[in-house]
This record gives sequence, C-alpha cells and structure tokens, in this order.
Amino acid sequence: MIFTEMIQLIELRTINEDNYQQCIGLKASVENDNFVDSVTYSLAEAWVYYKDTKPFAIYDNDKMIGFVSMYVGEKNYQIVNFLIDDAFRHQGLGTKAAKACISYLQSEYNAGRVSAPVNLENAAAQKFWEKLGFIFSDSIEDGYVFMRLYLS
Repeated sequence: MIFTEMIQLIELRTINEDNYQQCIGLKASVENDNFVDSVTYSLAEAWVYYKDTKPFAIYDNDKMIGFVSMYVGEKNYQIVNFLIDDAFRHQGLGTKAAKACISYLQSEYNAGRVSAPVNLENAAAQKFWEKLGFIFSDSIEDGYVFMRLYLS
C-alpha cells in the first residue's frame, strides 16, 4: 500500500479580473487597524507606483489565503503589506507564504536584503518576522521600524 502526503504549495499569483474581487474581500483582524493596510488601499497604491510595486494574491494549492504587496525599486526590496486571511491563520501558512515572498525577491531580483516595515506597536508582527530571521534596524519612518533579513 502506498501512502502519499499532500504537499502544501504556496504560490504568489498575479491579481487580475478573475481573482481581484476575492482578493479585496480578504480580512486580517489585528488589534489596531493601522497595523495592516486594506487590500483595496494596497492595490490602489500599487497602481500608482506600478513600476516599483508588485502585488500578489497568496494561494495554498488553489485556495486564496492572503495578499502581499512588495516594493522592488532602487534595489531596496521590501515586503510592504502582508496578510493572511482570518480563516487561514494559525496554521503555519503565514510562515510559508513569507518564505515564498523572500524566495520571489531573491530569485527575481537577486535581493541580498529584504526589509519589512513593521508598526512600532505591533509586537505580534515583530515576533513573526524575527522568527523568520529578520532583525531590527535603526531605520524608523512614520512609526514603522524596518526589520531586515540579510540573504547570502
């Protein structure tokens, strides 16, 4: 008898006319609404800064579980807005999705460093990024500290 294990496949997919409605419906409950921008706001920002911003829907196999917006300008690679929908939290998917984002920046842009701007008051997000190897930098802007991951 052969046993197979379902492999979780995390993918970053382009947001288009087929999935944008579902994407803007994603919700990540946080203790302070200022901690995470809405998907709608992030998509508008990506449209304005289209040359340097890459928004993606995050999928686990064929199920949309989250959203990410990444900045790729000036060789200053950042995971700007990252969220996992409430229905999929606390399953380890956020860690896998964040690793997929880091891998994307490394493979597509040869990123040697990835930053994640985190609200100074968002201890949960700070802990999340630290778990992935990000460290605090001295760079603070508008109430956000830039946590950094240095890649080899």
